[in-house]
Amino acid sequence: MQTRVNLEASTRPTGHLPKLSAGIIVSGMFRRIDDFEKVWTVESKLTLKVLHALTDEKLSQSVTPGSYTLGSLAWHVATSIAMIPAHAGLLPIPDKKPMPETVDEIIAAYEHNVKLVRDAVQDELTDAKLEKEVTMFGRTFRYGTVLSIVISHQCHHRGQMTVLLRQAGLKVPGVYGPSEDEAKAAAK
Repeated sequence: MQTRVNLEASTRPTGHLPKLSAGIIVSGMFRRIDDFEKVWTVESKLTLKVLHALTDEKLSQSVTPGSYTLGSLAWHVATSIAMIPAHAGLLPIPDKKPMPETVDEIIAAYEHNVKLVRDAVQDELTDAKLEKEVTMFGRTFRYGTVLSIVISHQCHHRGQMTVLLRQAGLKVPGVYGPSEDEAKAAAK
């Protein structure tokens, strides 16, 4: 079963997840722990590539005043990868911490949470339990969909960070292939 969502603004509840109803498919579902672990390993490494491209001096870069900055997006990714599974009961709800001032601290938090999520999935879930329903953010999902949401959410914000990297004049790392910066460097 796939989760379908209606993306009309009037149907959006508070928070990041749209109200569930008929519409566009935005999330699949993991049916095997092994499949999640393979994707988690790849996507975590790709996110780390983007995080390592940040500099302390550019953490305040934003598209518009009042919108996410590179630093706040990076911190959001670093913390939300554990917060989402926590709201599904896989981890304790972490204390909200202020955004660190350095890229190194953000990366350390991200790496810590990558391991927390991996360990929680290994310790708390089985292939059969991925089919079990759980309430998260006031809605019902299967655990396999929760894991898919964690990855999709991370990828979404990682993409936003690459735009801000370019805007900040930093080199953009390739994610699913070489970036323009990498292609230009290879052509020299």
